[in-house]
Amino acid sequence: GSDAAGPGGRGLRGAPQPPGAAQRAQPGLLRGDPARHGAARPHPAARAVVLSAAGPHFCAGIELGGPGNPLTAPPARGADPTAMAEGLRRAILGMQAALTAVELCRKPVIAAVHGACVGGGVELVAACDIRYCSRDATFVLKEVDMAIVADLGALQRLPRIVGYGNAADLALTGRRITAAEAKEMGLVSRVFDSKQELDAGVAKIAKEISEKSANAVLGTKAVLLRSRDITVEQGLEHVATWNSGMLRSNDLLEAIKAFMEKRKPVFSKL
Repeated sequence: GSDAAGPGGRGLRGAPQPPGAAQRAQPGLLRGDPARHGAARPHPAARAVVLSAAGPHFCAGIELGGPGNPLTAPPARGADPTAMAEGLRRAILGMQAALTAVELCRKPVIAAVHGACVGGGVELVAACDIRYCSRDATFVLKEVDMAIVADLGALQRLPRIVGYGNAADLALTGRRITAAEAKEMGLVSRVFDSKQELDAGVAKIAKEISEKSANAVLGTKAVLLRSRDITVEQGLEHVATWNSGMLRSNDLLEAIKAFMEKRKPVFSKL
């Protein structure tokens, strides 16, 4: 499910899976209009989005055996191999777009991982801005063991998060790493002792973000994403242009006034 924290820290949660059920990402749910996914298009009042799971695991990976699955559907008799390949390519691009929509969400997206985070789950959290986990969390890219090249963003995003060597280690060996190792390599920012502490801690972090200037938070995320893919010089030029239009805001005046008056600022709504 996804939670969205508004200015008062109010939670907006998507429908959770039944307790005891393993969360699996179904290809059919990842296709279609990416903008319709909750994390990509949160409630207008939301200032931050939290991705979490209600079952025993965060994500058990992509569902491979369902009906109509483009990965395992048998070819029709006499089907053109080229047309089939193009259809599969479109299906993959559609699933990629769903995860990229999470990355491009204007609001910060925070992943709260507990239990197993497998395959597509790792690719999903790699598209998030911040990642936290509980001590029982494990992470594994299983695609190589299933004779698949990971294609939903892990091979593109993980090297930027954990470095090329760590990303290659995870992707080529398919080995499972613990929460402690995930923290050591920078995949997660913090490890909580339990799921309860994880949920409470991440909710507190989301609330703290939601109480900051929305214009500053959205602008910081936009500049971070843009700067990631360009040179430092180009990034500096970009943020100079951004701030030339956004810096002199009512929120800035309110922040200065609140600081001088030793009170909590009240920022503008989006």
